[in-house]
Amino acid sequence: MGLEPIFFSLEYGLRLNFLGDIETLVEKLVVQLGYELVDFEIVNGGQLLRIYIDNSDLVSIEDCTTVSNHVNNVLSVETDYDYERLEVSSPGLDRVIKKLKDFERFKGEQAKIKTRFAIDNRKNFKGILSGIKDEKIMIEIEEKLLAIDFENIDKARLDPNY
Repeated sequence: MGLEPIFFSLEYGLRLNFLGDIETLVEKLVVQLGYELVDFEIVNGGQLLRIYIDNSDLVSIEDCTTVSNHVNNVLSVETDYDYERLEVSSPGLDRVIKKLKDFERFKGEQAKIKTRFAIDNRKNFKGILSGIKDEKIMIEIEEKLLAIDFENIDKARLDPNY
C-alpha cells in the first residue's frame, strides 16, 4: 500500500503568524490524509506539538507514523516554526470532546464536563450525553436533563466505564 505524496501549499493566504494558524494548517493536512483532528496542543512554550487523530477504524501506529511524517515535512518546508518534538496519537477511550458535532456523535455515552461559569453553584458535571439543542449540550444527570451552553464548556471528555 503506497501513499501518494501530499503537497500542501500556503497559497490560499494562510499566514503562520499565530499558533492558531499552525493548528489550521495541521487540521487541513490531517483531513487531507483521511483523518479527523480531535485535539491539538502546543506545550512547553511551543516546543512540543501534540496531535490526536481519529478515523472510522481503530487508529494504528502506522496511522500515527503517517500523520507524523507528513506534518513534520509540511511544517519544516512550508513554515519557519521551530519545535523540538511532535507527538501523534489516538484520542483514547476518554477522548476530549471539543466540537459541537461530537456532542451529538457521542449521544448516549457517559461524559465529564467542566464549565467556565457555575450552573446551580457547580462547574463539574458527569452524566449521559443526550445530544445538542440550539447550541446547548444536553446531558442527563441523576435522571434530570441539563442544558449547558456550548460557549460555557471549558473542558469535556468521554468517561467510559472500565
